[in-house]
Amino acid sequence: MRFLQWITSCAFLMTLGLSVNACMAADGLTPNMEKSKIEFVGHKSDGSHKGGFKKFELVAKADFNDPSKSSLNIVIKTESLWSDDDKLTEHLRGEDFFNVKKYPKVTFESSKIVHSNEQGKAKIVGKFTMLGKTEEVEVPVDVEVTDENMKVVAKFKIDRTKWGMVYGKGKINDEVDIVAEFVFNR
Repeated sequence: MRFLQWITSCAFLMTLGLSVNACMAADGLTPNMEKSKIEFVGHKSDGSHKGGFKKFELVAKADFNDPSKSSLNIVIKTESLWSDDDKLTEHLRGEDFFNVKKYPKVTFESSKIVHSNEQGKAKIVGKFTMLGKTEEVEVPVDVEVTDENMKVVAKFKIDRTKWGMVYGKGKINDEVDIVAEFVFNR
């Protein structure tokens, strides 16, 4: 039971595609970054586009006796942004969206972990900073553990306009789908 609570407390650490060596090393799990990913999908009236980030850093503390006291800090390097269209990738890196020259990183800092009564599920609450603005977010996390690996999946939405990303408002949906999937070898 303590192992599952610990996994749940660490689960959000993986929701953004980050290496969680500080958390996972204590239990001998190794991140499989080739099978791990963080992606987003932006929607508009005539379709959608998929993208994500390739580079990130993490500082994590896991309290094995009281997982609610665990914490994490995530730094996403915005220049590592990719999308399904090269021209769009450059537009997303520009001033209309992520403005990577002015804002080279996106950060997350947890404030609390809320355990679900349902096994393998939790909600991580924290401060998400993008484009110089900080907002609180809640991220649901599902964790699956097998003899070979551990898989963490987070599916949630953010409203990009809360951070001032308003380009294309009315033509591009405000909500962006985030899907993060992480595999750890045991």
